[in-house]
Amino acid sequence: MDGIVLLGTLAALAAGLMTGVGALPVLFGRSLDRRTSDVMLGFAAGVMISASFFSLILPGIAAAEELHGSRLAAALIAAAGIAAGALAVAALNELLPHEHFVSGPEGGDPAQIARLWLFVLAITIHNLPEGLAVGVGFGGGNVANGMSLATGIGLQNAPEGLAVAAALRAHGFRRSVAFAVALATGLVEPVGGLIGVAAVHASAAILPWGLTFAAGAMLYIISHEIIPETHRHGHQNAATAGLVGGLILMMVLDVTLG
Repeated sequence: MDGIVLLGTLAALAAGLMTGVGALPVLFGRSLDRRTSDVMLGFAAGVMISASFFSLILPGIAAAEELHGSRLAAALIAAAGIAAGALAVAALNELLPHEHFVSGPEGGDPAQIARLWLFVLAITIHNLPEGLAVGVGFGGGNVANGMSLATGIGLQNAPEGLAVAAALRAHGFRRSVAFAVALATGLVEPVGGLIGVAAVHASAAILPWGLTFAAGAMLYIISHEIIPETHRHGHQNAATAGLVGGLILMMVLDVTLG
């Protein structure tokens, strides 16, 4: 395996494993109140928004302009890539049976699928684009940008892992099962990482498309899944503060590391 492909895949794996690190308190009986969960999910959304723009969209536009020599062409490629990423996740959201933490079953026919696997599918839809983003970040050969993405996504995976495990506990799953599922959600990220880094590394022309596609996928998840979840229980002000904090932290990381 090419060195940059291996590095991108391992970085996505490291970011994904942070979901398990975040879920560790559940093994020791720690509970997570709703307000804290909403703040942490808001923080995760802020990190993802910042990563989408600073680490994916802006580098994608720069790469497209370098390839095609036109700012207009670069902007149009970025627009198409973002739209394609959002539409891809929207299609998965409709086709795959899964279950949201509050609103219940959505998409397909979940009648024959164990409830636990509905959660696994929902979280897989959520996390795969994050691994893709890390892989694409490395695929262009910019290791600093890839490391910035992996660091930021790893940071937001920790509170997300805890929130997921706590939600599973609230739905009656055992501590060990809640932890294992939270950890497993992160293990899909190196799959996305491998796909992203291999595709972009194979052809430089794919880089702007891959970067903006990953951004569109992440932005769809933020708007469709995370922010509505944090605003359901009357903690929208605290959740928004968490979002702003996550966005600022990821911006600082991107500027200093990327």
